[in-house]
Amino acid sequence: MRVSSFYLTTPIYYASGEPHIGHAYSTILADVLARYRRRAGEDVLFLTGTDEHGQKIQEAAAAQGLGPLELCDLMAGRFEEAWRTLGISHDRFIRTTEAEHIAVVRAFLERLRENGFIYASEYTGWYSVGQERYFTEKEIGPDRVDPIAGGPVERIREKNWFFRMSLFQDRLIRHIEENPEWIVPRTRRNEVLGFLGQPLEDLSISRPRSRIHWGIPLPWDSDQVTYVWVDALINYVTASGAVDPAASPGERGFGDSPRPSRWPADLHLMGKDIITTHAVYWPTLLMGAGLPLPRKILAHGWWIVGDTKMSKSIGNVVDPLDLIDRFGTDAVRWYLMREMPTGQDASYTPERFLTRYDELRNIFGNLVHRTLSMIRRYRDGVVPHGRTDGLAPETSDAVAGYRRGLEGHRLHDGFAAAMDLARTANGYIETREPWTLARRSDGAEELDDTLATLAHTLATLASLFEPVAPRKARELAHRLGLYDVPGFDELAATDVRGMPVTVGPPLFPRVEP
Repeated sequence: MRVSSFYLTTPIYYASGEPHIGHAYSTILADVLARYRRRAGEDVLFLTGTDEHGQKIQEAAAAQGLGPLELCDLMAGRFEEAWRTLGISHDRFIRTTEAEHIAVVRAFLERLRENGFIYASEYTGWYSVGQERYFTEKEIGPDRVDPIAGGPVERIREKNWFFRMSLFQDRLIRHIEENPEWIVPRTRRNEVLGFLGQPLEDLSISRPRSRIHWGIPLPWDSDQVTYVWVDALINYVTASGAVDPAASPGERGFGDSPRPSRWPADLHLMGKDIITTHAVYWPTLLMGAGLPLPRKILAHGWWIVGDTKMSKSIGNVVDPLDLIDRFGTDAVRWYLMREMPTGQDASYTPERFLTRYDELRNIFGNLVHRTLSMIRRYRDGVVPHGRTDGLAPETSDAVAGYRRGLEGHRLHDGFAAAMDLARTANGYIETREPWTLARRSDGAEELDDTLATLAHTLATLASLFEPVAPRKARELAHRLGLYDVPGFDELAATDVRGMPVTVGPPLFPRVEP
């Protein structure tokens, strides 16, 4: 049987600053979706990485007395370590300073030029070093600040090479209108269509080397380096294997030959502040190169502290590693996925974090501890051979709601369904009163059914929680006597009856505020 594949990407993170909770959210969101797809039996390629060229890197390295590559090596290592700590299961960590990526960027630009979509011109505009992009007079407003982070802009006049992006405006609008689910959520789709309601300008794809030396030189003009956003976006194609820069021009894979690859991406995931680059610049570049467009673009919201977007330039970021030290990796993952409705903004507060942690501890963790303790107490630590269907309708409804949530990218809804099943199982304990059944002379069969049902429910919950809380889910599976967490297609055949259980300490221990 042919296994379906799924290729998803995070944005690649700029290597000039430390990982923070905004980076963690994007990456954990992608990781949860990757784990979910794997559990459904799909062959997943999950890509993340670091964006390592451009003026910000050049200036940050100089300020620290480092060479640009030294700084990039340092920061890429910190991102990789953070992702290990957060349990990220990426298949590929790409760096834009890799030789393979540099060669693919040059081949991609050559293809655009061969297709007649590149020309040289002089450009005058308002440039933001912080965003490494130009903004229009309308975008910077009367205060003349960049509209994303409020940083300064400067008037620059220089020679650049341009991509004829304007030629693809009507084709892109048609694609968005004919594919209403291509950009989600709908608010972001409407935003992109609003942007495209004005004439689309051509895109400057280079910067003079005299001003920015840290970049990929253009293949045909060594005095110019590739605009960092163009360089960064092409990483998705590099990792897919769709372009072989070492092959002859007719065999590189731009639709010229049946080169096997994972392109197009099934899902590009990013924050809403970079939706324009991903939903306008990137698809038009792909059109110009003759490559298919990604199948879906998901733009999530921002984490807010008070009334302000979390931003390292403002200095109000929360370090996810600090939270992990106190509460554990899975608790941080749970908070981020449970608290933010996908696509909307969410406010970080320590109080809300504790509320979500208590949800894990008091509902899910409590159910685990009560169930395993009763199996140890009443059945010598072995799951009895009773009926397991005491919560069958509730379990079926929860699994269906969970899958609808994750497949519809409403992860907060999906995990709410999983937590509701744990809440229902706690109610089942109160209704069935195993402690009373254990005292009754005629209660043995009912007690066996109750404990077997609860153990089976825990196996199901381990499967549902694995994408968001992989370490605790695996620990729960082991406590139930299972070798690993069962996949979705294995749940019906998973039978923990007769298995010896281990109670162990609480999955989520009490943490003092």
